[in-house]
Amino acid sequence: MNNHLLCCDWGTSFFRLKLLHVHSYQCLGELTTQEGIAATFAAWQAAGEPNGMNKTHFFRQQLTRQIDTLAQQLARSLTGIPVAVSGMASSSIGMDEIPYATLPFLLDGSQAGIRQYDPQLDFPHEMILISGVRSDQDVMRGEETQLIGLITLLQQAGYAPGKAIFIFPGTHSKHLYVEDGRLIDFATYMTGEIFQLMSRQSVLKDSLDLDSLTDFSPANVQAFGLGVRQAEASGMLHGLFTIRTNQLFDKLTKSENAFYLSGLLIGTELQPLLAVKNWPLVLGSGSRLAPFYALAIDTLNLTARTTTSPAELIDRAASMGQLVLYRNQATHVAASAAQL
Repeated sequence: MNNHLLCCDWGTSFFRLKLLHVHSYQCLGELTTQEGIAATFAAWQAAGEPNGMNKTHFFRQQLTRQIDTLAQQLARSLTGIPVAVSGMASSSIGMDEIPYATLPFLLDGSQAGIRQYDPQLDFPHEMILISGVRSDQDVMRGEETQLIGLITLLQQAGYAPGKAIFIFPGTHSKHLYVEDGRLIDFATYMTGEIFQLMSRQSVLKDSLDLDSLTDFSPANVQAFGLGVRQAEASGMLHGLFTIRTNQLFDKLTKSENAFYLSGLLIGTELQPLLAVKNWPLVLGSGSRLAPFYALAIDTLNLTARTTTSPAELIDRAASMGQLVLYRNQATHVAASAAQL
């Protein structure tokens, strides 16, 4: 097995590529861009499809360009290093659509949907493309790989929850119900997307100062708590309009109102967790959103049930999950070859 793996987390609006040492788990280099799946698909529609270029080939060309950029940054050749790709690359607007795996989903990765590609003349890398998971009413692509990686890292650190709800904040936050090594259910919350729409495109935008969202002053923190409690008292739809009246009646400053909006939306997302009292919680958040979710969890008196994963583990989770799945696929291929 190669000593290195190129780990590509290709989301709707971002692209992240890492070079991982497969024995030390050390990240040797990283490239992050805004060239996500949506933008790449639009580029194929505009320039690739009209010229008869196959979509998979077009995406592979874009991936080659990113690998070459990382190689230049590292001043080393990356030719021949295998690539593992997760996220929206396996969707209908991605490189190649792969059917979702279904629940219950074993978190050793053995039930993941994986498509393997042999090296090509213009793409000298073995590649695996990882699909997502679906329930009867929900879907995800990428978070299942992140979950596999995070649980692997937590087990290495000596923490192995038999039963927990993993909270992955983001544009589309996920609450992942894990029991006995299986993902048994999950729910998606459009928390981040609603925040962007309300704060940048709605009538509320002139009542907010988004630049203040890094200022955790006592007044801003208090306003955040007011938003969390407003979600519990009146729900989100009425709560959103109180942002307007907060400004009209001089109840909150624009800075405080930005925190209030964040508290309202995160509080709405976390409300269902109050009803599942027998489930421990694991907060899996990067450094940007972690303080907001920690504040909401504290306001809702959920802190005693919550373990917070270090942001450093969250940053490594996707690539660790990709490594687990790549190893599983390599073992499966070797076993199949031995039977021939």
